Amino acid sequence: MKQGTTIITLHNGYHLWTNTQGEGDIHLLCLHGGPGATHEYWEDTADWLKKEGLNVQVHMYDQLGSLYSDTPDFSDPKVRKEVLTYDYYLNEVEEVRQKLGIDHFYLIGQSWGGLLVQMYAVKYGQHLKGAIDSSMVDEIDEYVDSINHIRETVLPKEDVEYMKQCERDNNYDNERYQRCVNILNTGYIDRAQPAKLRHLKSFMNPVIYNAFQGDNEFVVTGKLADWHFRDQLHKIKVPTLLTFGEHESMPLSTAKIMQEKIPHARLVTTPYAGHHHMMDNPEVYYKHLADFIRDVENGNFND
Repeated sequence: MKQGTTIITLHNGYHLWTNTQGEGDIHLLCLHGGPGATHEYWEDTADWLKKEGLNVQVHMYDQLGSLYSDTPDFSDPKVRKEVLTYDYYLNEVEEVRQKLGIDHFYLIGQSWGGLLVQMYAVKYGQHLKGAIDSSMVDEIDEYVDSINHIRETVLPKEDVEYMKQCERDNNYDNERYQRCVNILNTGYIDRAQPAKLRHLKSFMNPVIYNAFQGDNEFVVTGKLADWHFRDQLHKIKVPTLLTFGEHESMPLSTAKIMQEKIPHARLVTTPYAGHHHMMDNPEVYYKHLADFIRDVENGNFND
């Protein structure tokens, strides 16, 4: 298979940027978070897995509207209705798989990408060897309870009340509010500072992010407010790795419930790491991932 960058054309005419790194017969397709973020934290995945003794072809791509891929005209209500849905991005994963010509592969997704992994494993699980959900819960209400508890624990009471008032007023852009968000980001999203994915300007697509999430990681005012998938977890039949940071925004209590609900699931945590634990502590993160892939490949996976 071609290494490096390939531009693929979807059936809807849009173009996606894809990139393949590494060699071998094992294939890993990587889904980024956001939604509306970028592929970038997967760029060294093949190198880390090789250090762990695995030759893996790592495929990554920017989802529609993200970084190097096409961005639709989201000012068009018809485009928003067609693209800004769970089903659009789920089916996009399947079309990317087909265009790349891979099957019987591993699918990993971080945060929003982990949501897509859950959905893909239910709808298209026949194509998977294994599923890796990195930092995404199945019940959004438990996430909201967790992040509210986090900020009430970390921030002074007056800052918490100020944030809540800003959220009621839809006033997110002021300096004090964003300063509080940055404190929470440093504690629970990117604990390794300076954050590795630092740019001169943000590459997050705000239209996609706001439509699903909201202004930041600590509020959920978009479509994700309706994310409830627990009653579907029993349909995930492939070996599944749930990997979470020990100090992140997603509640580990929910991850433990997911481990119980998914028939063949293993839960691991990355110490000293937040939501982006593949960057905060890559040595441990990629050891967990390599151990999982190796166990599945050798028929030694047990949950």
